[in-house]
Amino acid sequence: MIIKRRRVRQTKSLQERLAEEAKQLLKVAETLPPGPKRDAVLLKARQNETALHVTDWLNSPDPEPPT
Repeated sequence: MIIKRRRVRQTKSLQERLAEEAKQLLKVAETLPPGPKRDAVLLKARQNETALHVTDWLNSPDPEPPT
């Protein structure tokens, strides 16, 4: 049996998607009471922001190693 992979053509860049999701997650976190759910949402937002910074760094013309 051959399984075909679903292919999705992205209309937005990775950077745009990461930034939008991080912003949305921060809004969600504001509505949640302190606790594990809120912590998990904030962690995911920080991970997206970090991924955005790493992607920007890698795409820079002359990436310097982090200090």
